[in-house]
Amino acid sequence: MNQDTAGLTAEAALFHALSDPSRLLIVRHLVLGEHRVVDLTAHLGLAQSTVSKHLACLKDCGLVTSRPEGRASMWSLNHAGELLEVLGTAERLLGLTAMSPAHHYEDHHR
Repeated sequence: MNQDTAGLTAEAALFHALSDPSRLLIVRHLVLGEHRVVDLTAHLGLAQSTVSKHLACLKDCGLVTSRPEGRASMWSLNHAGELLEVLGTAERLLGLTAMSPAHHYEDHHR
């Protein structure tokens, strides 16, 4: 694999991490600050196993980190400012393409 392909593979992995609505929901919630899995589960209405699976994916891409607190782990965003810039740019791009996020999602998931 040449250097250009390796860079594209890493970029694709990053966009894959942001391609799931539940992961985006978790990211947007972590913008508010650190949370335990049980807190995310309660706030977002997702199963604990689902939240844990998505956090593992986000951690693999370096977007989130955890630290122990008692018997739980506290999860937070890495590079929150840059991540919010990416999400804001995505929203502006959707606006420029005249596709609302809901319309775009429905068209590609039927």
